[in-house]
Amino acid sequence: MTTVPESALHTMPELEPEHADVIRATLPLIATRIDEITPLFYRKMFAAHPELLRDRFNRGNQAQGAQQKALAASIATFAVHLVDPGLPHPRELLARIGHKHASLGVTEPEYRIVHEHLFAAIVEVLGAEVVMPEIAAAWDRVYWLMATTLIDVERGLYRAAGVEPGDVFRETRVVERRDDPSGAAVFVVESPDPDRPLPNFLPGQYVSVGADLPDGARQLRQYSLVERPGAGLLAFAVRKVEAGEANPAGEVSTWLHDTVFPGDRLQITLPFGDLTIDPAATTPVVLISAGIGATPMAGILEYLAADTPERRTVVLHADRSERAHPLRERIRDRVGALRNAAFRAWYEAEGHGLMDLSEVDLPPDADFYLCGGSEFLQSVRAQLMAAGVPDRRVHFELFAPNDWLLDH
Repeated sequence: MTTVPESALHTMPELEPEHADVIRATLPLIATRIDEITPLFYRKMFAAHPELLRDRFNRGNQAQGAQQKALAASIATFAVHLVDPGLPHPRELLARIGHKHASLGVTEPEYRIVHEHLFAAIVEVLGAEVVMPEIAAAWDRVYWLMATTLIDVERGLYRAAGVEPGDVFRETRVVERRDDPSGAAVFVVESPDPDRPLPNFLPGQYVSVGADLPDGARQLRQYSLVERPGAGLLAFAVRKVEAGEANPAGEVSTWLHDTVFPGDRLQITLPFGDLTIDPAATTPVVLISAGIGATPMAGILEYLAADTPERRTVVLHADRSERAHPLRERIRDRVGALRNAAFRAWYEAEGHGLMDLSEVDLPPDADFYLCGGSEFLQSVRAQLMAAGVPDRRVHFELFAPNDWLLDH
């Protein structure tokens, strides 16, 4: 089980005054050119290290430009907080990034690769006459403050998992596949080595799955664990991502749906993820999701139904239709196993409209767990804020690389 050590994110590293003045002065310039800087950075890095695009970075997100925006905005968000300590600490953003990096096996040397090509792109776009030594030094300091913070977080996660940095991949055997009416598939895996069982995990965590694709690439994607911890098995849910006007078909989800069945071998990582409930807490829990965001909630419900069935629980979900709702029957069944629980869904195709929390009796002292697309999460967070729910009680996971949107 892996959580971020409190010491890693307890305090924000300090930016020296002379660097802070430069960052304040140049943030607007960087912001106006960031859409040129980040694509150039990735082109430079992938030209020098093609294996990173082939085997590490999500090629779908790269094709859409989502990853480029995420990196730029994460660094800019960190810089803004460095020069204005009065703003909320970005510890949740850093924790999410750290967990995702650990689930991909990221190690310290890769931060040096990013640094080299990112700063080369900044100089090329802005010009050497603009990026004077004091400007380069200030942004270099921002980058390494963020990088060393994340490296510390990731070291702590690897240490908590009992592994060396990056040693997170495990060979497994698929023992069961269940195809859900929603179109999602649940894959249940075990270790083929009885002397090296799969680890336990916290409800709400995920694993990365490695797919060896026909073109020779090894792509990684993260999928939520949907069953109760224990018994040496891990079960994760995958929805096949169909091609749309704005996105290509999901490479890994398609590969899993079309080619992986019981008896096949599959490489996954140890579990990570910070959208987890506190097993020792007794406060009410409100689980709010949309679309495939229901899957981490299913894992949390499995735990609640088995271990704390008396805990007050409210489950809220939004989807296109009842049939599209992932793991709907299993979720309803687990809600029914709780002694003090409520369930409500909004299905657009059936005339329910969008999720409206004013229609729900929300426990005043609850912890709220959110998962879905960025627009959905922004809407729900605004509703919770309007209802007077403090930020410290709101926890979220976004299945996209633009988590930064939710920290503004």
